[in-house]
Amino acid sequence: MQSEVSAAALAVAVEAPQHSGLTGALDYLSERSWPPGTLLRVPLGKRELLGIVWHRAGAPSGGHALRPVGEVFADLPPLAPAWLALVDFAAAYYQRGVGELALSVLPPELRKLDAPGLAKRLARLIRRLDKAPAPSGTPEQPVLGAAQRAALAAFEAARATERPQPMLLHGVTGSGKTEVYLQATAQVLASGRQALVLVPEINLTPQLEARFAARFPAHRLVAMHSGLTPAQRLQHWLTAHLGRADVVLGTRLAVFAPLPRLGLIVVDEEHDPSYKQQEGARYSARDLAVYRAHLERVPVILGSATPSLETWQRALPGAQQRYQRLALDERVGGAALPQVRLFDMGVLPRVNGHAPVLAPRVLESLRERLARGEQSLVFLNRRGYAPVLHCADCGWKSGCPHCSAWRVFHKGERTLRCHHCGFTERVPRACPDCGNLDIAPIGRGTEKLEEQLAELLPGARIARLDADTARGKGQLESRLAAVHAGDVDVLVGTQMVTKGHDFRRITLVVAVNPDSALFASDFRAPERLFALLMQAGGRAGRDAAGLSRSEMWVQTWHPQHPLYKALQQHDFAAFAQSQLADRRAAGLPPYSHLALLRAEARDPAVALAWLKAAAEAAAALPDAADVTVYPPVPPAVAKVAGIERLQMLVESASRLHLQRLLADWMPALHALRSQHKGLARWAIDVDPAAI
Repeated sequence: MQSEVSAAALAVAVEAPQHSGLTGALDYLSERSWPPGTLLRVPLGKRELLGIVWHRAGAPSGGHALRPVGEVFADLPPLAPAWLALVDFAAAYYQRGVGELALSVLPPELRKLDAPGLAKRLARLIRRLDKAPAPSGTPEQPVLGAAQRAALAAFEAARATERPQPMLLHGVTGSGKTEVYLQATAQVLASGRQALVLVPEINLTPQLEARFAARFPAHRLVAMHSGLTPAQRLQHWLTAHLGRADVVLGTRLAVFAPLPRLGLIVVDEEHDPSYKQQEGARYSARDLAVYRAHLERVPVILGSATPSLETWQRALPGAQQRYQRLALDERVGGAALPQVRLFDMGVLPRVNGHAPVLAPRVLESLRERLARGEQSLVFLNRRGYAPVLHCADCGWKSGCPHCSAWRVFHKGERTLRCHHCGFTERVPRACPDCGNLDIAPIGRGTEKLEEQLAELLPGARIARLDADTARGKGQLESRLAAVHAGDVDVLVGTQMVTKGHDFRRITLVVAVNPDSALFASDFRAPERLFALLMQAGGRAGRDAAGLSRSEMWVQTWHPQHPLYKALQQHDFAAFAQSQLADRRAAGLPPYSHLALLRAEARDPAVALAWLKAAAEAAAALPDAADVTVYPPVPPAVAKVAGIERLQMLVESASRLHLQRLLADWMPALHALRSQHKGLARWAIDVDPAAI
């Protein structure tokens, strides 16, 4: 630390309330000049908060007396300048306060500790790390295919450059992308640097963590995700910050992990929408990973079988190519991709007005797998027993009283549950409106599908994996273990089962009713459906021994749709080319840049009036001519937990003009809030995941 000097003004980032309009660091008086990145406590109003010394030079203001800082966490090394720069960029780009963002990505436990308490935790952690037995062993590394070797050679060449270009590792499912991550990490660890590996969801963390731990027994690995206890989260954060973790593996929050020796960032399944934070500072961890790699001059590998169209467009050959594409076009060991078959549900006869749950040929394929002792996966992206309960007499449906959405019928629990606000009630014995005892479910969720499959496949061992069955501690792991052990014949699940899992014994995948996304209002819906189906199909035939038999059935009412034709050929490039042409013609990302201004109030008229006033304020800003502000509209689910929601799309062909307008707009938006009583919340969402 620096030697003591006369009293100085420190710029300190604190988590000021959003409605205060305080977005930058605040000045405080200190008896000594602490370096940027130092944690300390400072007064704000009547409270004392955790703050971070920021790197804006502070100077005592003549107009008012600065309040003195509180205790300083002097035993904790300051956060690195590169970490502060990452937060500065993210706060400015996503239009949030720098203190709000910086403090929100720190372990919550830090707020509860005083300086002596943190010093004790640090000392105890360091003693434990020093006493830990030195791991040993050098696991065997598998023989790489030619494409994997080429990808690693490109990575090695990139590491030798001053500013490595981001790399898109575009590999079909089962092509060995994880092995490339592992060997790239090995190169980085051998040079004494740290690796950061991001995954989209918690349920993928344990299995990838196990692979990394097995490959690097002589190195320390820590996980970072919301499933950790507060104490674990703090311990892992401190281990990374002290430079004592060699590999950090985590979900989107881990992009802010403090890593003083960072040498590599990996973003697995980079296309996944889970990388976009949907509350508070709505950042994209994937995009911040690319920026952090640029900032720290280290390579970043974005891996996917179905890259986001933004990433794919940046990797296309030509003058605008910003990413290097590394292709893995074949599965490891010669395993074949599943043959994709489409079944036209329109040709089936109806029974009581309904099509059968499974087409006869699909059911026959399932029975063939059962007879051969192989496993099947049946995918339906809707949990619960049925989307809605319905009264045929009066037309009542099980709507949520607090949201503009249906409450889903969960048969096993005998409940109606809203998947938006969580409101749950027991299933009524009769129709609440007319008293009719004959109320029935409409539609199908995974719970009902599991029940129907049990009737169609007597004796089959059927398991269900979705957010309901994986809710309890250890349930996800035990169900996955049962599948891997061969104790399950048919696995029924939502998108949770399609991502990343290496099911060696599955040779058949069935997609039930995926058509709804083809005609959704969100322009990204087809892209997500294609990725989801490619991922689902990728669970089949991963073992080369089953290569001649792996297949995927898609039950669809629209078999001629171009998306399904590209899926049959496993041709992501053709699908992407078609989608990019449509996006260019419509002026949509990546050929334009978007933001959403969201407003929420109990009275929709309040939200509407505020958004209209905001639009008028935007029209007077310097960049208004280069930015289009569309009229306010409700989102797909307009009411959640009793709060009405409206949103206004802001679009520009220039990212620079959009960013300048948003920055100029923010003070006016803060001022407008006080003029519209009853506005519950408002927020800007830059690069929204859905519109």
